[in-house]
Amino acid sequence: MSSDQSSNQKKSNQFTIIKDDPNDGHGGYGVGAISLENMSSVIIDPNEDRAFIDMGAMHARSEVERRVKFQNDRDVVANGKLYWIVWVNTEKGENGPYFSGVCGSEIVVDRSIKRAYKSMPEHVTHMEKSLKGKIMVEHMDDHSKKLLRDFLANFEGGDMWANSSDELKEALPNE
Repeated sequence: MSSDQSSNQKKSNQFTIIKDDPNDGHGGYGVGAISLENMSSVIIDPNEDRAFIDMGAMHARSEVERRVKFQNDRDVVANGKLYWIVWVNTEKGENGPYFSGVCGSEIVVDRSIKRAYKSMPEHVTHMEKSLKGKIMVEHMDDHSKKLLRDFLANFEGGDMWANSSDELKEALPNE
């Protein structure tokens, strides 16, 4: 296994936290482009009571998105299972890294017919809002919010959660 492969596997199990700006010091090609370096995707699977980081979602290739054909009509997957892709942005503050933006986007998957539904405009909007430090989880069901809260609060000892805003903690209460 090459060092690139092993570092990619290592990255998939942790949040991406502030990297150096690749455009720092020059004004060339790519300046002003949106950077997704501080964003991670957390999959919430309320069907199996689990939450996990899956960086494949950044390219619509997460575990839950593979081997299905996406439809624009939610009725096609009326018997599907609900999942959430939560776009989590991190930043580094005076007390250390914290969760700055958290926005959940739904996805419904029916494996029996190999079809799935997600609203691409919604996912893109939620990614953008997360990058801007917004918290948007009010549309998620309570069980999924609890799974997300428990995952974030327990991630690497809970320091990032402790450093996060009261707005996030209120949006994902411990109930």
